Amino acid sequence: MKEFLHILLPNISAKPNELIEATLQTLNMMVLSGAISLLFGLIFGVMIVVTAPKGILKNTFIYNILDKLINVFRSIPFVILLAALIPFTRMVVGTAIGTKGAILPLVFGTVPFFTRQIESALHEVDNGLIEAAQSMGSSPIEIIFRVYLRESMTGIIRGVQITFISLLGLTAMAGAIGGGGLGDFAIRYGHQRNQTDVTYVTVIIILVMVSLIQGVGNRAIKKNTH
Repeated sequence: MKEFLHILLPNISAKPNELIEATLQTLNMMVLSGAISLLFGLIFGVMIVVTAPKGILKNTFIYNILDKLINVFRSIPFVILLAALIPFTRMVVGTAIGTKGAILPLVFGTVPFFTRQIESALHEVDNGLIEAAQSMGSSPIEIIFRVYLRESMTGIIRGVQITFISLLGLTAMAGAIGGGGLGDFAIRYGHQRNQTDVTYVTVIIILVMVSLIQGVGNRAIKKNTH
């Protein structure tokens, strides 16, 4: 079996530990930046909805600032954002390379995307439910948690699913400037050294990760659909 793998995947069989390390780095980037992005994205998404012109806490100033900031960061290609944030990343975490240096740019690239996912999910909530909650004297906080978030749970889970799949692509892209992970592994060996088996195995691992995210997300959506 080992001989067969060596013939089929000569470059992979020569550095299995590096492949494992790159995979773990990708998972580490996804978990850390994903957790931070989900937290801030949820907060900003709720704020945009409730402070909108027809929101329960209408505030044009906050709404316009958040809306414009999100549009600005969403419009910047991630590779350019990575390069632009290098000085800021060095100032905050002390380095702009490796897994540690990739977390901050990944957060900046993911938060605006997830914020829009949350905004879209909350907008699907029936206005009649919100009006009914207001007529019963529910406070804005109660409406946010008991109506907006509870009733849009399926949409939120779908947004999380889409965001993590997108985040996986961003982690691979971060490898273009030494961000570590599978993207860096594929670029250093698969592209720069023309080791095609490295590229193919990297693609397969990423496809497996996407399938797992899709499967877990679909199961969670099915359980929360009502």
